[in-house]
Amino acid sequence: MNQILCIALALLVGLLSSRLMKLLRLPNVTGYLIAGIIFGPYVLGKYIGGWTTENTETSLNAIKWISDIALGFIAFTIGCSFKKDALQRVGKRVIIITICEALGGAIITIGGLFIAYAFLKDQLPISIILTLGAIACATAPAATLMVIRQYKARGPVVDTLVPVVAFDDAVALIAFAVLFSLSKSLTGGTSVSALEIVVVPLLEIIMSIGLGAVLGILVSIGCKFFKSRANRSIMIICAVFIVVGLSMLAVSKQWKMFGVDFSFSSLLACMMIGAMFINFRTDAGRVIERIDAITPPLYMLFFVISGASLDITIFASKDAILVVIVALVYIVMRCVGKWTGSYVSSKATHAEPAVQKYLGFTLFPQAGVAIGLATTANQTFSNLGYQKEASLVLAVILTATIVYELVGPVITKISLSKAGEIVKEKAA
Repeated sequence: MNQILCIALALLVGLLSSRLMKLLRLPNVTGYLIAGIIFGPYVLGKYIGGWTTENTETSLNAIKWISDIALGFIAFTIGCSFKKDALQRVGKRVIIITICEALGGAIITIGGLFIAYAFLKDQLPISIILTLGAIACATAPAATLMVIRQYKARGPVVDTLVPVVAFDDAVALIAFAVLFSLSKSLTGGTSVSALEIVVVPLLEIIMSIGLGAVLGILVSIGCKFFKSRANRSIMIICAVFIVVGLSMLAVSKQWKMFGVDFSFSSLLACMMIGAMFINFRTDAGRVIERIDAITPPLYMLFFVISGASLDITIFASKDAILVVIVALVYIVMRCVGKWTGSYVSSKATHAEPAVQKYLGFTLFPQAGVAIGLATTANQTFSNLGYQKEASLVLAVILTATIVYELVGPVITKISLSKAGEIVKEKAA
């Protein structure tokens, strides 16, 4: 099936699933993922459109750029929430909550997996425990944002949640860089220097933020010469495309810094574009509204493609029991860690009672960033010759993602409703 028809099918099944989810009173993102799984190459897709499991990787990679662009715009939208006056109201509190909930998820997940290690021994390498712990930090901004948008949620929980999930990715990237470097050393496949563990990851983050800041300032300056909202929207689209394109180029060309592989985070860079734009332009709101009007198809495609990428045939393999056990521990411990870290830090910073009680439940979804980090780990372990580690980490995260993205948005909706921040549902 060619790319155009794949995209058309993804949009069609996503649209139909949103109507079904409306009838079932479930978030749209849940329907998108289910539709992707059902019509993807591992279920019905193998019987229609010439999409078979043999050419799955080729077929999905051909349209993977759509997901990268969608994540870029999601990050941009989140960055637009970093308005100076809003951050001044919640700034220090948000930083504390983010660090505590992210590291809480990582630490408790690692602890739970070490308990499982006592029983599984050689079947669960320590390198995998550390890698999964790092990935546990990440939260899915896309799923959370989709629920907030769909139900027009407003209130203190949302005001805290949006910047938390944005900063959350920065913490996840740092944690992954450090812990995954240690994981690689534990495999015995490479020596790891302090440069690789600390300096290079920090430079990647700094350069990502710097690139986004420069592009955000340039877009803001460009608005002085282009007055229409259409042209200003085009400048933003161009900036996001530049970031995503450079990020993909860095990976494909294996850019190096100080002799080690170097890349930068398109998520952090795109968030900075949004942050700079919202703070440098007093009229940014109108342009952002225009961007929001054209991005829903991208978000739909992102989740449908994510669902299609989840290989459910893993449950029929010889490692199915191991994957299920590790995934179950990962899912439960991460949720416990996220909620505990959120509750303790919210209470310590004297956040509103609704934030203390419900914020942790809204941090359960996990998808794009986690899948990206798991893919990185999978490729690295494979290159080092450790196929078991490579397949296990990806299988666990994909399994967890299915659960998180099917259940997480529903829990987020329920939590926001109980917090009184969803007034009414709007018809699709």
